[in-house]
Amino acid sequence: MRSPTVSSRAADPRALALELLLRVEQGGRSDLLVGEALARIKLAPRDAALATRLVYGTLTWQGRLDWTLEPICRRPLAELEPAVRAVLRMGLFQLGMLDRVPAFAAIDTSVELVKRPAGRGAASLVNAVLRRAARKGGTRSLPAREAGVAKHLSVKWSHPEWLVALWLEELGEARCETLLEANCEPAPTVARVNPNLRTREQAIAELAALGLAARAAEHAPGAIVIDAPVACVAGQPWLGLQSEASQLVALLVGAVAGAERILDACAAPGGKTSAIAERMPSAGSRLVAGDRSLAGVRRVRAGAERAAPGRVATLAADATAPPFPPATFDAVLLDAPCSGLGTLRSHPEIRWRRRPGDLPELARAQGAMLAAVAPLVRPGGRLIYSTCTLVAAENESVVAEFLGKRRDFQLVDARRHLPAEASVLVAADGTLRTAPDQGGLDGFFAARLERSRDDLDSGTGSRLGSASRSTT
Repeated sequence: MRSPTVSSRAADPRALALELLLRVEQGGRSDLLVGEALARIKLAPRDAALATRLVYGTLTWQGRLDWTLEPICRRPLAELEPAVRAVLRMGLFQLGMLDRVPAFAAIDTSVELVKRPAGRGAASLVNAVLRRAARKGGTRSLPAREAGVAKHLSVKWSHPEWLVALWLEELGEARCETLLEANCEPAPTVARVNPNLRTREQAIAELAALGLAARAAEHAPGAIVIDAPVACVAGQPWLGLQSEASQLVALLVGAVAGAERILDACAAPGGKTSAIAERMPSAGSRLVAGDRSLAGVRRVRAGAERAAPGRVATLAADATAPPFPPATFDAVLLDAPCSGLGTLRSHPEIRWRRRPGDLPELARAQGAMLAAVAPLVRPGGRLIYSTCTLVAAENESVVAEFLGKRRDFQLVDARRHLPAEASVLVAADGTLRTAPDQGGLDGFFAARLERSRDDLDSGTGSRLGSASRSTT
């Protein structure tokens, strides 16, 4: 099987979408692949929007699409060539979920598209299957809710059944369904305005001059929401593409007046590193960004040099064995590698890659990293633990286990260290928790843990859920 190439079929948004879907199936990240492709290829805005929608829509609704395809395909989907499977899903997505694409156009373009990588036999199969689907309206009845809520919601909102069952248990049925629905919405384009180069108002005005509508985000003071695909705003030196929730985590680290030493222990891809560096005092302070991946370190370094030249030192280092003596840093950010289940709008393929066994394995690794970087925090300093997931095992459970062992750390209320506009995103226990169904932000978790000022175990560290409240 030979996949279509961008160079040979760049003018065709469906061919581009097919190539990107195949590369995602081989392990690529959809957001990076789409962004890089659209930056290289100058498609018309309408074609760029169609290619983007086809990639994200097909990946998002893959479970629902497969549910419809299975009884009419006559061959198990897993036995089909990857290109045939991808074309069937993309064609059915256009049939059933894109109102502006006529059925004949969705079928005919799919048939032509599959000929190049898979041949005329595959084209006949695609033609027959999509015509059967069109006669049924492009959809299949959902499993009965009475037969199993998890199965029903899994198909209805295109999530794996094990994940739906987990969120049903942790969130309850009503909240679970609102979250599933929100995860199927397109992610907004959000950017961080570099305060050293532009005010937020100036950035919005300059984007307007470029024909791009933008508005101030609700919770993070440097965030703007842009009514345009990512590719349209990438490359502006005074903007950094970064979700609003991620920007709030960087703010939670804080940067106080005077010389400070800050460590970003798992820095790649570098958005939080740059956000912290932009707001650090220019004299005396130092930010160290480490990551175990050399490619990740290079990406962090490039972003930091654009955002805040000369303020960030980078190195390759594993957070489970950091190469620093105790009490080196005033603040440490551990943005731990996680399941990513809070970012399914911008990384829809994650839902199909994760397995139930990943979660306890990730939680063990997160706990080990937290234990390893904690000694690096000086007495009186702060340790911020964050993830981009909505699973208790990776969030509050990791923090609770840590606090049970390190009584010299205390969980403090995040409201004390965030803008007033973000206080509604702080839970009763003082942790920052965002979600697509609650304010439209990606799903992030962050806890600010402060170390007592003496080196001895003070015995005053609070358990998760007993953080003191801010009265302001």
